[in-house]
Amino acid sequence: MFILKRQDVEISSIQHPKKDQQVPILSYQGQTFRLISVFKASQEEEARALWRELTDNRGKACVLLEEPERFSVWGKIRLEQLDGDTGSHGKTAILIQASILLLQGVSIDIEEFLGARQAALFEKDIAEVFKQKQFPQASSLEAVKYLVSTNPLPTAKIPDWQENHVVILLQELHRLGKGYFGNANFTKQVIYKLEDMPEAERSLFITWLNQSPLGKLWQ
Repeated sequence: MFILKRQDVEISSIQHPKKDQQVPILSYQGQTFRLISVFKASQEEEARALWRELTDNRGKACVLLEEPERFSVWGKIRLEQLDGDTGSHGKTAILIQASILLLQGVSIDIEEFLGARQAALFEKDIAEVFKQKQFPQASSLEAVKYLVSTNPLPTAKIPDWQENHVVILLQELHRLGKGYFGNANFTKQVIYKLEDMPEAERSLFITWLNQSPLGKLWQ
């Protein structure tokens, strides 16, 4: 919607009504925007990609703010919307949440189309991947059963992984899913599982995914 410079806008912060934190707020021509994501000066392409994803593909009113040392993307809100806000999570937490949702989507589809026995075998395969790759807090079958059955959107319920763990999971999840279903068409179905995420966080993950080699697998 807008590409603006620092001198075009007013930036302030307000107290979150339900959390002990300040929320950055951008004001422009009587409209209010909340910070979605910050990028380094060297990440201009990533910032523009997220901004275009939100504006062009999702029809949202957003600001891309250009500053000498950074770029930032802001989404239009009404201040009263903060009352129901889920808070902004760190990028790594968002990637972990999204990858677990995709894991759950594959597991659900395997059980629905191939049966409970195949779903149980799939859980064992995932547990073996986690064990071989030394995933923190996920190296047992019980841990996998927890992941595929528990809502990962509360950050307190996600494992302590890093971005490289997300990459490995999505690579192995695609490989296993292709093996169970016989082709890669399953990705089109399970990607809708991401609709459970808040829109800004889903867009951040999709942008990250499309900019990585994984994007070709999960189209």
